[in-house]
Amino acid sequence: MQKLDLLALVPPSPDPFDLEFDKPREECGVFGIYSPLPQNLAWLTYLGIFSLQHRGQEAAGMCVANDTQFLVEKDLGLVTQVFDDTMLERLGIDDARVAIGHVRYSTTGSNLRFNAQPMNVRSNKGILGLAHNGNFVNAREIRNLMLEEGTIFNTTNDTEVMLNRIARYSRLNLVDATSRVMLEMRGGFAVVLMSKDMLLGLRDPNGVRPLVIGQRDDGAWVFASEPVALKAVDATFVRDVLPGELVWADKTGLHSLQVAHGQPTPCAFEWIYFARADSYLDGVDVHESRIRMGEQLALEHPVDADIVVPVPDSGIGAAIGYARASGIPFDYGLHKNPYAGRSFIAPNQDARALKVKMKLAPTSAVRGKRVVLVDDSIVRGTTSSLIVNLLFEAGATEVHFRVSSPPITNPCFYGIDTAARKELVASHKSLEEIRELIGANSLAFISERGIREAVGGPGLCLACFNGQYPAGVPLENDVDKFALEI
Repeated sequence: MQKLDLLALVPPSPDPFDLEFDKPREECGVFGIYSPLPQNLAWLTYLGIFSLQHRGQEAAGMCVANDTQFLVEKDLGLVTQVFDDTMLERLGIDDARVAIGHVRYSTTGSNLRFNAQPMNVRSNKGILGLAHNGNFVNAREIRNLMLEEGTIFNTTNDTEVMLNRIARYSRLNLVDATSRVMLEMRGGFAVVLMSKDMLLGLRDPNGVRPLVIGQRDDGAWVFASEPVALKAVDATFVRDVLPGELVWADKTGLHSLQVAHGQPTPCAFEWIYFARADSYLDGVDVHESRIRMGEQLALEHPVDADIVVPVPDSGIGAAIGYARASGIPFDYGLHKNPYAGRSFIAPNQDARALKVKMKLAPTSAVRGKRVVLVDDSIVRGTTSSLIVNLLFEAGATEVHFRVSSPPITNPCFYGIDTAARKELVASHKSLEEIRELIGANSLAFISERGIREAVGGPGLCLACFNGQYPAGVPLENDVDKFALEI
């Protein structure tokens, strides 16, 4: 069997001096709605995935269905780029009952249009649509078995493996087939699945990826990656989907089946970085947890300084906490240009440095000050060094870098692109070597214990920090080879 090198299909490596790309990359966001009263669901789905845009900016898609139509639109780009007024009008059937939506950042499967979600398949259960956040670590094994049985795949996306597996259980109804496949797939994942008259949502047994349930006043049930999507469509938060749980909504209401024994270890990075600050996941307020991370940082790694400055926007919560616990004043020492996007690739290092300056500019608050600079993570260290240099150029006398996550030393197999291990600076450099690389006067990371205490509530997946993967690993434990064989 010939192996296609998926890495050859991926666009060139991201600019290492790009502020967003020198971070763990967002996963994906999923949204689903079932309405007992037929109505136009395209606009509501648009609002839902727009509110989840922070979870993926490479592709967006939507499925809408009534009794006779199953409409699908998806493409590369932001939600506002993919869904213009004409497309929303085309999807806006007045008597729809079910819709799902997706925003994507490619983790398994390259960033090509045919990999955009939702995925669809025709089966004896009718047309099915599926959108998924996370990764199945055994997708390649299952895919190869299905190829030997004659299954045809149209994409390089592991989502299609699950969808085809569900369709293959032709003698089972949709709920039973889905629960069977839940037990077969391993990894960290949250899924919304639809037929023309049913919406299903499910979460892996470890609850690595989030999924919540809400309800609108008109009786419509909503499943989404974060509660912010519920607010966007005027739905009231009901509860989180439990790890290992399958939920579904149909004309008889909301139903639940605990398919697998739950062993909660949700991804710590949901609270560190990914989730929107106004979200509330697994009983834990995201903004408050980030403040507690900053407070822990101040307790673990105090320093004499004059001002606490966040790297906007992801370092704001932790910087507030550090300032509160340390008594050092908080101030915005860096201004983020909201109009500087990812519109060009800088040709050389000098141009890349200018690119960072387009996005971040130091304010007069740092002049003559000893600065505590707070950020959520250091991945490659490239932009961190440029930001530290910006502060010195602006007159800071000292820069003490504090990080509200432990050092990232391992790749993630559960839907986050943390870069290959060789690109993770903490995997091959000591703390002192990283400090020298970024040019700070001192450098310190929060401890694993500090993260656990700051988040509280559930147990956490800390695999990217300690290499302990609670939901399994691929056969080849190497993120560079975590691609499907076709």
